[in-house]
Amino acid sequence: MEFKDYYQTLGVEPSASDAEIKTAYRRLARKYHPDVSKETGAEERFKAVNEAYEVLKDCDKRAQYDQLKAGGYRPGEDFRPPPGFNRGGFQFDFNDLGGGGGGFSDFFESLFGGGQRAQQAPSGSRVKLAIPLERAYAGGKQKIRVGERTLEINIPAGIRAGQSIRLAKQGERGGDLMIEIDYQEHPEFELDGQNVLYTVTLMPWQAALGDTVSVPTLGGKVGLKIPAGSDSGKRLRLKGRGMPGKQGNGDQLVEIEISAPPADTEEQKALYRRMAELYGGA
Repeated sequence: MEFKDYYQTLGVEPSASDAEIKTAYRRLARKYHPDVSKETGAEERFKAVNEAYEVLKDCDKRAQYDQLKAGGYRPGEDFRPPPGFNRGGFQFDFNDLGGGGGGFSDFFESLFGGGQRAQQAPSGSRVKLAIPLERAYAGGKQKIRVGERTLEINIPAGIRAGQSIRLAKQGERGGDLMIEIDYQEHPEFELDGQNVLYTVTLMPWQAALGDTVSVPTLGGKVGLKIPAGSDSGKRLRLKGRGMPGKQGNGDQLVEIEISAPPADTEEQKALYRRMAELYGGA
């Protein structure tokens, strides 16, 4: 198999801080997300970005990877994991989840095992399971590998991070196994309680003149009307598009971010100069 340079994949230096790695991941994940990108090979790039982030966001995985990289491996070179490399214990199968939650490369699996590892309590009766926000939103069946066994659990729609699911008589010595739920970091969404936070990037004319744009939600894409005269930082609300709860769904709050396209041609530069004159910037 080929050695992968995860820092190169995210476009950061090996000395990059956690914040720099997170920023690079979010930028690339949005760029190559299969639901929005029309670039050739976007899906494979999206998977590669998720795999790189899965390693570099975790201090233990990153330290192990850095130790290997210090051995002088280069991207594309033939690689075999050293004998006795620590792959952890409990493993979970995310290959059926999509959204970057699974489908890791042979290189990743040779180092860290298939999918994400659980954090096991000393008693062996409690583990953590990180699930995508889409699975937490919709609920459904989830396969989980515990040692040599494959179990299937039911994820209730709207389950919160920190809540636990009990598997009777599946722990050590016939005791119960507690599955503590955590959320995988999402490339597009953040949570504020039951509300989902999302940032939409608009061209200046869309913000100035108004438009209707397609935005993703945990339940699928919806059309969002952009009022004329919108500015960066303005928040629009999609009612009921947040996480489910006992009192109903939360909302999705969409924050506007305006991006100015580059002026690569003389015609485009002339247009910007004309805009500067009209708006008193010349």
